[in-house]
Amino acid sequence: MVSVGDRLSRARVRAFVGREEQLGRFEEALAGDPHAPFAFYVYGPGGIGKSTLLRRMADHARVAGRLLVELDGRFVSRDPAEFERAAGPFLDVPGAVLFVDSFEHCQWLEDWLWQHFLPRAADDTLVVLAGRRAPQPQWAADPAWAGLLHVTELKPFSEEQARRLLIAAEIRPELRDRVLRFAGGNPLALSLAAAAGSEGCGREEIWAPSAGVLRTLLAGLIGEVPTAAHRRALEVAAQAHSTSEELLAAVLPEEDAHLLFAWLRDLPFMESAVRGLYPHDAARETLAADLRWRAPNAFGAMRRRLADEYLRLLREAPEDRVWTVTDELFHLFREGETLARLRTWSREDEVHDRPLHPDDLDVVLSMAEETEGPASAELVRYWARRQPQAFSVYRLVRTGRIVAFTARLALPAPPDPLDLATDPVVAAAWAYADATAPVRAGEHMGVSRFSVYPERYQVPSRVTDLSSSRAHAESARARGRAYGFAVFRDAETWAERVRGTLVDTGARPRVGEHDYGLFGVDWRQLPVETWLLRFIEAADAAAVPVPEGPSPLSRAAFDQAVREALAHWRDPGAFAACALLRTRLAADLGDPVAELRALLRRAVDDLAGDPRGVRAREALTAGHFSGAPTQEAAARRLGLPYGTYRRHLRQGLDLLCDALWQRELHDPR
Repeated sequence: MVSVGDRLSRARVRAFVGREEQLGRFEEALAGDPHAPFAFYVYGPGGIGKSTLLRRMADHARVAGRLLVELDGRFVSRDPAEFERAAGPFLDVPGAVLFVDSFEHCQWLEDWLWQHFLPRAADDTLVVLAGRRAPQPQWAADPAWAGLLHVTELKPFSEEQARRLLIAAEIRPELRDRVLRFAGGNPLALSLAAAAGSEGCGREEIWAPSAGVLRTLLAGLIGEVPTAAHRRALEVAAQAHSTSEELLAAVLPEEDAHLLFAWLRDLPFMESAVRGLYPHDAARETLAADLRWRAPNAFGAMRRRLADEYLRLLREAPEDRVWTVTDELFHLFREGETLARLRTWSREDEVHDRPLHPDDLDVVLSMAEETEGPASAELVRYWARRQPQAFSVYRLVRTGRIVAFTARLALPAPPDPLDLATDPVVAAAWAYADATAPVRAGEHMGVSRFSVYPERYQVPSRVTDLSSSRAHAESARARGRAYGFAVFRDAETWAERVRGTLVDTGARPRVGEHDYGLFGVDWRQLPVETWLLRFIEAADAAAVPVPEGPSPLSRAAFDQAVREALAHWRDPGAFAACALLRTRLAADLGDPVAELRALLRRAVDDLAGDPRGVRAREALTAGHFSGAPTQEAAARRLGLPYGTYRRHLRQGLDLLCDALWQRELHDPR
């Protein structure tokens, strides 16, 4: 019995072309050649074939009997200790091979890897890294690494290699030149073309040259989505950071999640990782943009379903999972203007946070004094004694150096008089609460009291991203939290940044030489989930205007689809399969067949509003909606000579196609 793994490996061998030099050097290393590299670094743009090459290398390593350790940069923790635990066998098991794909998502590990991790590898091990960026030049130039590191920038396929791929995919000979002109040597485009097969290659709207190569390829590759449920599953995969069967079941509870997940898994642009499936980066961007363009209402509705699920997880997920949830939630809405004011999506100078350790206190106090002065540093010392668990320190991943700290205080009612006398900011928070809606016994307030990153003091950064994610998660999970407060020194700037999300209390307490702004929200009046949904919906509304752009079909193909729909008007089965159902006109319809029929009927009736269209409307109605068995019979019903009837019918079709095409381009709704 041949295993599934063997079958997959054989299929990869049949489909794999090119990259002989890279595979040859890797084979030499597997065979123990003392002059072969220890580390292989492959880089290039999205779709160039990095993941495919890594899978073939992994197949070779497996055949050689090596232990494989496979990681994906998209899902690597910010903490080097977590990476080390995941890659543990590489340090302990001689001969292990470590593969890290999508390395650009954890590029901030690079210095740490070269300096601290890789030198501790077990005997006879190998490492392969693949990402979009080249390695830092100092490592390729370092004499110590010169003989150990092999760096390759992957290039597009040559014409000969591209032809071999199409031959292996059994693309008909007469179609290969057209595909090559369209896809060039881009491996992803060629692979999608090969997956679409010769049947898809015959359709003009797929293979007509276009700047949107990948978008058109995806449309042709997916073709007719089997059901509305499958379309919704695609919408999930296009937006979620990763899609598990569990996530599908949560956001599509009325559907068979197992069936949908299996269908997604078989799509050739889907990749697998520890948390589920995700589209190849280029495919995701294209798929999301296309869905958002064709079906903005459905796209937004799916975002809200995903947001609801992430909000549920904020309260119910295990502790080790919850801290990633708000990042995933906000990632759904990262294009919004509101989030752009508050968060940064950069992974430059990536940091990870840890609870405050007593040995960290001197560094933290020095940072506080440097940025906010000695009075603030004394308050840090005070709160570090009172609530050490409220403090987090942030270290650069690549060096381990502490660069920032934050403190999120939990203050129960009634307030401690010593706190009020010591910290003017905390006193101002209690005064505001007492004057508006007092905190009752058994309740407490949360105060994000300090956020100190001297190199990027109180500007959006990865520190503020992580700190706000933790604060939102804590607010969602806390019981009895009455208020949440944030404190910023540049009150006017932050008042604009938090506009619509936090209330400016108007308080400006003074500590040392500086005034601070106090901004808050009453969680009893506005539950965390509601607040987050308002926040992200406002961001989404700002980010997603009704778009305009080209149709998925050419104009000729669109006109033909309208004629086909009218021709099949009286055959429900044939109408349900017509090409017009794959246009933007039908993308947001709840019952696509019934609603598209109604839309067509209204569009025909609307022609009578134009003097030129009165007779055209009559001809279309008689020819397609009246039940006349033939066009000649329709002409007789109207009392017109057949030639005159045909002239009115042609004019009606032209007017109808023009009207529907404008709706298709600008706004189907």
